[in-house]
Amino acid sequence: MPAVLHATTDHVLTLTLNRPEALNALTPDQRDEIVRLLSEASAAPAVRAVVITGTGRGFCAGADLRGTGASGERLAGDVARTLRTGAQALIGAVLDCEKPVIAAVNGTAAGLGAHLAFACDLVLAAESARFIEVFVRRGLVPDGGGAYLLPRLIGPQRAKELMFFGDALTAPDAERLGLVNRVVRDEELEKTARAWAERLASGPTRALALTKQLVNASLDTDRAAAFAAEAAAQEINMTTADARDGVRSFVERRSAQFEGR
Repeated sequence: MPAVLHATTDHVLTLTLNRPEALNALTPDQRDEIVRLLSEASAAPAVRAVVITGTGRGFCAGADLRGTGASGERLAGDVARTLRTGAQALIGAVLDCEKPVIAAVNGTAAGLGAHLAFACDLVLAAESARFIEVFVRRGLVPDGGGAYLLPRLIGPQRAKELMFFGDALTAPDAERLGLVNRVVRDEELEKTARAWAERLASGPTRALALTKQLVNASLDTDRAAAFAAEAAAQEINMTTADARDGVRSFVERRSAQFEGR
């Protein structure tokens, strides 16, 4: 059985981590497969939204460290190089994907698994989900962009609290902090994620991509650069068929029919 299941239905690509016996801890091959699929999704007209979820009791328990030689001899630069091409590449693929990405967190999301969820554009969590900044429990520094993502989502002091103590955060508490958009009953997670994804997939795909890019970049830039980027995005977007129909539909007092182009 593939370790990453993927299927596209009604313009929604669903990526399902499929190692339930390991709580979907990510192997390097799994991680690279997700990066590849997200890159392909960006360029695929048939894909207009993405859902990432897991099978079994876990969303993703982080990186699978077994067999990585974590305790063996390393050369200078090995750790940084592995991180750049591994965990950071995965998080970057989610942030850079030109289609909106929804995390449907069905269970434990720990370490890199938590950061995979937090990098997504929208986060749905089952009531049983838990988020754990597990690194401190192993004497490690957070990776996978955690120290970049968390302060931007909840501020530096809350981020440090989670990272310093490594306590499990329940789904309702994650929602209260702003890490999760919505908590739903476990049996409603798949249905809700599907409904959200289909709604996004019927939207103006290029406008959503440009909006995602503007919002993500706004956290790292000044007002002048943000305004310039906004103007450039507007210029690009007004060349799309969806934008033209959107304006036309307003004048004609009808609903727009977006085709993703």
